[in-house]
Amino acid sequence: MAERPAKPALVSDPALADARWFTEVLQHAGALGDAVVTAVERRRVGTGQVAQSVAFSLTYDGPAFDAPATVVGKFPSPEPQSRAAGMSFRLYEREVRFYETIAKTVDIRVPACYFADINVGTGDFVLLMEDLRPAVQGDQVAGCSVDQALLAMRELAALHAPRWGDPALAEIEWLGQSGDAQGVDMIQMAYQGLWPRFAAEYGPALSAKALALGEAFGSSVGDWSRGWIPPACVIHGDYRLDNMMFGTEEGGYPLATVDWQTVGHGPGIRDATYFIGAGLTLPDRRAHEMDVLRHYHDALVSRGVTGYKWQRCLDEYRSATLAGVLMTVIASQAVASDDRGRAMFAAMAERHFAHAIDHQATDGLTDA
Repeated sequence: MAERPAKPALVSDPALADARWFTEVLQHAGALGDAVVTAVERRRVGTGQVAQSVAFSLTYDGPAFDAPATVVGKFPSPEPQSRAAGMSFRLYEREVRFYETIAKTVDIRVPACYFADINVGTGDFVLLMEDLRPAVQGDQVAGCSVDQALLAMRELAALHAPRWGDPALAEIEWLGQSGDAQGVDMIQMAYQGLWPRFAAEYGPALSAKALALGEAFGSSVGDWSRGWIPPACVIHGDYRLDNMMFGTEEGGYPLATVDWQTVGHGPGIRDATYFIGAGLTLPDRRAHEMDVLRHYHDALVSRGVTGYKWQRCLDEYRSATLAGVLMTVIASQAVASDDRGRAMFAAMAERHFAHAIDHQATDGLTDA
């Protein structure tokens, strides 16, 4: 039996990912036989704020029928502020480890991963993955249809149900733990420190009630973060349209989920609520959110989750609307953003704050 080729070098700059390196990576992954890559073309894709994604078109020296013609690589952001955020919040590490150890234990559709590696000390990392095109990326600014939201809930149950209540998750050091004391303190400090900048940048487009909610939430972030009750599961942490690839008439999976930088261990309801809050436009969310939430709960039950009653799901949904407020405030200020990124965060702010207000989410929180 032939030995598996040695592990390829870590290449964290897409400009340095050459034909020789791709040959080594694909051979190591078992995706390439005797052929070699002879030419590489590159094109930036996606709208990531913390990392950069590049599509590579590959040319081979002969027949390579089982090898991919195109792949997508993910690399650290070239922008210092965004790269620092990726390292500080362990976003790069979490995504690499997810593909190495967690992806195969859950049922949600993700791209096949050919290579994953990271140097935690420097923040250099690389992920080389299946090209999901002709699927198309969801649009956080435009929002989605109700049918797409229902599909997203079914996929979310495929993530949450397989490891629902699994005690082994608490032993995974790199996996973000909801309620972890050090992490909670860090998140509260980040929110309170970034709130004035967020309010100055996005506040003029928000209502006085929204700004009051955001201000009040700052002193309660810690209590809210510690307030979840087991069982917990694997959660995405940033389950939204820009991190989804939807199939088209030309092909692709119905839905595949990408960007696992915020993967964690916590209450599944926060993923579901976060998506509903910003994936749907305000009129659609207000008209259909209970149907979409019920679809998520029914999908959990159909996958074998027991003991999680509908009434509990509904009660936790109200508090979980604050997950969108938290993410919007921190993410919008922690990473560098272009015009499209600012439009995305503006849409998230409008929808998530309205979501929390509609459900009176801060009622009962300390000082809220």
